Amino acid sequence: MTDAPVQDILLELRDIRAAYEQIEVLHGVNLSVPAASVVALLGPNGAGKSTTLRVIAGLHAPTSGTLVIAGRRVSGARADDLARAGMCLIPEGKGVFPNLTVRENLRMATYTGASLHHVEETAYARFPRLKERRKQTAGTLSGGEQQMLAMARGLAVDPALLLLDELSMGLAPIIVEELYEIVAQVARDGVAILVVEQFARTVLGVADYAAIMVGGRIVNVGAPSELEDELSAAYLGA
Repeated sequence: MTDAPVQDILLELRDIRAAYEQIEVLHGVNLSVPAASVVALLGPNGAGKSTTLRVIAGLHAPTSGTLVIAGRRVSGARADDLARAGMCLIPEGKGVFPNLTVRENLRMATYTGASLHHVEETAYARFPRLKERRKQTAGTLSGGEQQMLAMARGLAVDPALLLLDELSMGLAPIIVEELYEIVAQVARDGVAILVVEQFARTVLGVADYAAIMVGGRIVNVGAPSELEDELSAAYLGA
């Protein structure tokens, strides 16, 4: 996918196929994510983007193909094993516990072995607004604040690979811009990030690479500036 040396590729999908029941939805996906970079996986609704993330995270078993993380084949690994190995998935819909406070939500990250002090310190450094809301129940936060909390909880465990599914869903543009500034900073800190977005323009400003998926296949990969025509064709069905 990129010109990065092999040792710098943190995540690689090789000819991944996946199905629901007897219907194949991923048809030989090849994709790689270099370390310390943001890769945007783009395409129209139903292209297979979220299924790709679920396969990577160990939540949906591929029917064939190979998944490689940090040079190790992990095809068929359980989701909890992948999480302990440094993978973090932040699903569409924020994924917070609405009846728990912000601090109690962050406490959930301590089950990986991190101290609550470290988790809170890391979270509040990136998201100062959460410190102001730490005693507030998550369900009463704004949509943007809930997304910040979900990201903070995931980033608090220092993942090597961060998977984001529709980060911008339902949020105001100014909040989305703020969140993606944090995404860019996290990548600069050394984390590999794969972002699934249906609305391409929201992520291209921070993406190092973009991959266009249509009909369960990756049809083009490159720098965002190189893919304008292909993006229009993918979304308009040309």
